[in-house]
Parts: sequence; structure tokens; C-alpha cells
Amino acid sequence: MKRLLFLVLMFAALDIEAQYQWDYGIKLGAANYLGDIGGKELERRDFVVDMHLRQTRWAVGGYGRYKFSKRFALAANVDYMRIQDADIHTTYVPRRTRNLNFRNDMFELGLRGELTIWYDNDVGNRGFYNPDYKLYLFGGVAGYYSNPKARLVYDGTNLDNPGDLKPGDFVDNTWYALRDLRTEGATYSAFGLAIPLGIGMYFTYNKEWRFGWEFSWRTTFSDYLDDVSTYYYQPNPKDPENMDLALDLQSQTYTDLVAETFGETDPAKVAALMNNFQYQPNNLADNQSQRGIHSGDEPRIRNDHYLTTQFTVGRVIRGRSKFYKSKYSWVKNRASVRRSRAKF
Repeated sequence: MKRLLFLVLMFAALDIEAQYQWDYGIKLGAANYLGDIGGKELERRDFVVDMHLRQTRWAVGGYGRYKFSKRFALAANVDYMRIQDADIHTTYVPRRTRNLNFRNDMFELGLRGELTIWYDNDVGNRGFYNPDYKLYLFGGVAGYYSNPKARLVYDGTNLDNPGDLKPGDFVDNTWYALRDLRTEGATYSAFGLAIPLGIGMYFTYNKEWRFGWEFSWRTTFSDYLDDVSTYYYQPNPKDPENMDLALDLQSQTYTDLVAETFGETDPAKVAALMNNFQYQPNNLADNQSQRGIHSGDEPRIRNDHYLTTQFTVGRVIRGRSKFYKSKYSWVKNRASVRRSRAKF
């Protein structure tokens, strides 16, 4: 009997708190990425140490959260973000000489669980219990839409009328979608899965508004967020008429850049070095040069990652609980019912 009474009281207490179980809001912040393009003075290193902060771009979205208890919650999010980078910003010779660039406008829909690891119901110990504070960890699954693009660099030979352009300048501000150009001869989907992990916090003010911040790292199962993965294979564009464009976007190096980065002045040696950064029609597939970041001795491809850091502004949904409605709704309705005396 005591156990039954305890369970009834516990569920009643949870139901009474239902009026603050839901909240929703918007997210504003920034996005960055870790992959094959960019980097710093060394070979690729994982996590944020290899990112270019000046290539950080925007990330906006919305969220909805349902709290099961003080410790556990389930949240859904939708985000729109841009990630981008370019080899020209690195000092690592192989990457800088490769001279690739990309940007990717991504859409994401995610679901995650949240675990509160610390909270304070009375920030400042003022006795008002307003605002309160929560710090939480989260993890889940997300689906994304990816569409990598790149701009074309003038290499001194790929334009009939370059005007005032110098080798290394962007031809124009046109961004070419790369997935259908299949610059490495590979076909990959525009949709993929990611595993978001992160940390966040928020203050609830006046039991109505929530202001917070969160950091989310996404591990993916794709190495093509930047359209770069393996070797300089022969492109296989969806439209064969785009073969020349695919070749130009596959290899964006040029002789002046090779001579500069390798400190080489001999034209013959520069030409030989150029062969390491473009598709060689006379070579077998196994003899093509490496384009992405992986090792021939270790065929495992290093997948791409992306992250966001965002500020959140949310609204708590306030409403009477089922417990209140089932037990006390008659109090409110009673006053509104008018009785009339029957007349005979």
C-alpha cells in the first residue's frame, strides 16, 4: 500500500510540472568544418586545432524541447548553415599547392537526448527562484542535405580573354555545384547522417523565457562535404559536356603557385611537380596522385565533420496540467454556469 501511494504521488508531482515541460525557440550562431580542405601548417589534425576561424560562417535554426524530468529532456532541431574553406589560407605546402576551395550550404534536421549535469534553481541565492540555470550534455542523430560548390581559379591557360586577371584570381563569383560533376569519378548522395554531440546551458527567466548557448560537434559518415576524398581520378560528370569544367575544378593549381610553394625555378621540374596535382590520362588508376587526405597504406577514408556554436532564445509553454484539469476545472466552470428557476 505504501509503495502504491508513493507511485501515485510521484506521477502526480510529475504531472503538476507538465505546465513547464515544453519550450521552443530560435538559434543564432556560427558554423565551421574539419575536412580535406584548409588546415594550418601541418598535415590534418583532428578537432578544432586544424580549423580556420576566419572561414567561420553563419548557422541559424529553431528547436523544440520536451522535459521528462529535471535531468532528462528530448529535443528536436532544424538548422540552416554554411561551411567553407580554401587551401590558399594554409601554409602546409601540399595543401596550399593543391589550391582547392569550397562552400556548402547545409540543411539539418536532428533529434537528441539531453542530460542535465548541474542546475541551480535559485541563481544568486536571492530566494526568488528566478532565474534558474541548467548545464547539460546532449547526443543524438541528425539527417542533413549537402551541396558542395566551388569557384574557378584562373591558371593562366583556362581563359581566352582573362582581362586584368592574374593566375590565382577567381575567374568570377560563380559557384559551381560539384556533386553532378563527379570530380573524382565518384557518385555520392546529397543526403547523409550525422551524430551530434555537445554541451549547452540556459537560464530560465520569469518561468517564461530561456536564454542559452550550446556547442555541437557533428561526426558524419561521408568524406564529400567538401567534394574531396581520394585521388585525381578521371571525372565522370553527369553531363559529358561538362568534362572540361570538371577537370578545371578538380585541379586548381598553376605553375606560378607550384614554383612559389616549392621554391623551384627550373621549368622542367615545375612541370613535373604539376603532374602531382592533376589527373594523368596515361597513368593507371593506382598510379594517380593523392587528392584527399588519406594514406595509401591505410585505405580508411577520414570522414568530414562540422560544428556549430549558437545562442538560443526560447519561450516556455505555460498551461495547466492534466492533473489540474481533471481535479479542479469544475471550480472555474462553476462560476460561469447560470442557473434559472423553473417556472410552472
